[in-house]
Amino acid sequence: MTWADQHARTEILHEVLDRAAADPANPGLFQELPDSERLFGGPGGVLAALRYRWDNHLNAKLDLAIQCGQSAAEAYLELAAEQPVLRAVLDAQGVRPRHAPEVLVC
Repeated sequence: MTWADQHARTEILHEVLDRAAADPANPGLFQELPDSERLFGGPGGVLAALRYRWDNHLNAKLDLAIQCGQSAAEAYLELAAEQPVLRAVLDAQGVRPRHAPEVLVC
């Protein structure tokens, strides 16, 4: 992947999150994204990239939580507060967090 492709992928993810700020459940959230087929293989790949972003941030939060004596639930809630649009998109698409504390997964 070239740097240009990497930047284009990032722009697509930002576009989806910008759209989602108004309505994370919008059915058109993943439509009409230039080059998304080529760069992500379609909407499923875009959603997978968003989940990967969440998982990376959550893993970092959980590592820090261990060092700071924080619970996993506190780390999760902190990240959800920091990135509400990302969490809302994943929730609207039915993507459950991989490492969510059991108490938070309904």
